[in-house]
Amino acid sequence: MDHARYEVIIIGGGPAGLTAGLYASRAGLKSLLIEKGIFGGQITYAEHVENFPGFPEGISGMELGERMREQAGKYGLEILQTEATKVSITGKDRLVKTLDGEFISATVILTGGSNRRKLGVPGEVEFTGRGVSYCATCDAAFFRDAPVAVVGGGDAALTEALHLLKIAGKVTLIHRRGELRATRILQERAMKDPKMAFIWNTTVKAIDGDETVRQLILSDVHSGKISVFKTEGIFIAVGFLPDTDFVKDIIKLDESGHIITNEKMETSVKGIFAGGDIRHNSGKQAIAAAGDGATAAIYAQKYLTEN
Repeated sequence: MDHARYEVIIIGGGPAGLTAGLYASRAGLKSLLIEKGIFGGQITYAEHVENFPGFPEGISGMELGERMREQAGKYGLEILQTEATKVSITGKDRLVKTLDGEFISATVILTGGSNRRKLGVPGEVEFTGRGVSYCATCDAAFFRDAPVAVVGGGDAALTEALHLLKIAGKVTLIHRRGELRATRILQERAMKDPKMAFIWNTTVKAIDGDETVRQLILSDVHSGKISVFKTEGIFIAVGFLPDTDFVKDIIKLDESGHIITNEKMETSVKGIFAGGDIRHNSGKQAIAAAGDGATAAIYAQKYLTEN
């Protein structure tokens, strides 16, 4: 069977992948970027990005992702919107299978990022789209002036809460610990808003309702006491899981499923690199992911010249 052949195939179109595509294509390498979802990755869900260099007034995550995609394609990067399902090794070739065909490359850069972690509690699946959401930017408008809850304690949860405060009636953050992990500036913004409330040392045991969410069943992590919390919506922001299932059989992963790399973004398989949130000990920031992507592309080019 004949396959389209490339020098670099990049799987994932977030900041890491788009930067890798920019560097690879500018270097004159025949490059293909494969993305199954939205170009820009998780950053596209951010209403306002304040900490990406070059935008002192901030920029929407959606616009930043689109600008990255436009710039990456400027130098001849081919872009395909489909899902990669498997990567395998055939001699010096790396075969990438997708839902729309198979492609061969000398090198592969894995920048698939992460998927939002689920709570895994009764009612979560049943009420998804009917009061359960994982994206305030996408769904906040459905909860205008309504009471909602946000689950989590990191930057993602606080970012969701801050966006909801502009639209919802009251926002209650439920966190399993007694203090937040989010950056100080986000904590300060949330805590000074009179519409913001907090429930500490508590987990969600179940989500209940009729046609839509009506209440949460909560459990105190210390006493085990069960309580009922009335709400019309729940936004879940409890972290991310790396998108590595399709390479777990060939590449060394850590205990949480992240890809282990060295400082050159090299994985345990020669010719395969990784960067961004998919990588072990990633900074999980757009700018850090972009740096990973640039590094991966630079060393992929070096690999090609030496092999």
